[in-house]
Amino acid sequence: MHNSKRGLYSTSLFIFTLIFFYTPLLVLTFFSFNASKTMVWQGFSWQWYQQLFLDSPNLWDAFSKSLIIAISSATVSTIIGTLGAIGLYWYSIKFKKTINLIAFLPLLLPEIILGVSLLIFFAGIGLKLGLFTIFLAHTTFNIPYVFLIIMSRLDEFDNSIIEAAHDLGAKELDVLFKIILPMCFPAIMAGFLISVTLSLEDFVITFFVAGPGATTLPLYIYSMIRFGVSPIINCLSVILIVGSILLAISTVKFYKYLFQK
Repeated sequence: MHNSKRGLYSTSLFIFTLIFFYTPLLVLTFFSFNASKTMVWQGFSWQWYQQLFLDSPNLWDAFSKSLIIAISSATVSTIIGTLGAIGLYWYSIKFKKTINLIAFLPLLLPEIILGVSLLIFFAGIGLKLGLFTIFLAHTTFNIPYVFLIIMSRLDEFDNSIIEAAHDLGAKELDVLFKIILPMCFPAIMAGFLISVTLSLEDFVITFFVAGPGATTLPLYIYSMIRFGVSPIINCLSVILIVGSILLAISTVKFYKYLFQK
């Protein structure tokens, strides 16, 4: 009886949390179709979506820059984080514990500290602020997330598979590309998608390392909402939510297709 009550309370708390989380998204979606700029409903309208797609070139320019930086930095950070995790897990390396600690340190530091430190570093080496410095900064703070996810996957790895492959004469590269990487594929995809998401939504670090002409989507949205929340931002948010859902669904289906063939 006690277990059923605890289960009921836990489920109720979980449902309440979901409602609390998703209600603002539903409200945002609802008012993206409002004919008025205010929070008072004055009729259904597509005008803000039309304005978003037909009369917002600066917004789409910022979005394209964010997307390019997100995909490129996520790709590089996924490669580095994956190979780094595999290397530290499978091989005996000097100062292994120290390297692990350094790899996880950016996860514990406030973003404002990372942003200021990167700004000072770029200024110190004379690197001009712009899209490239944003790319470097995003790659830097994405690597620990990928590293953590891959290490979690490797901790569940069956080492006997590797030993059997070596006994059968497989070389190191064969083991890496035909066994380890396919087994880690879900974690690699998870790391990549998280990196893309973190890069797209990052404001604090980007604010410090962005230069003239390097306005990303979060910076552009911030410059808009200082004068009030525009319905165009609501429309863009709805599109990003739908895109994220479709991306998650397509990734799951692709994984099932690839490994259940």
